[in-house]
Amino acid sequence: MLHIINKSPSERNSVEAALRLATKGSVVLLIEDAVYAATRGNTAAAKIQTAMADLKIYALKPDLETRGMADRVMDGVSLVDYAGFVDLVAEQPNCQSWL
Repeated sequence: MLHIINKSPSERNSVEAALRLATKGSVVLLIEDAVYAATRGNTAAAKIQTAMADLKIYALKPDLETRGMADRVMDGVSLVDYAGFVDLVAEQPNCQSWL
């Protein structure tokens, strides 16, 4: 399953909830303000780091660049462009958007 999260971890608990409920082998895509969760030193960094043992974590590169955070991405987080976003949606049998 693909979990798409768009809210900052400091604004809502969407990142925490998605990581807690995602099953092993699921994919998490951070978009919009949720890309802050993919950066070093953020409030969700430890949870993202732990989740990478069981989940594949992606962040939308254009959203990181727009926020000036592209150089702060944690090791292990994969970056995708819009075409990569579409590929992730097409590859997964189900998608869950977290608001």
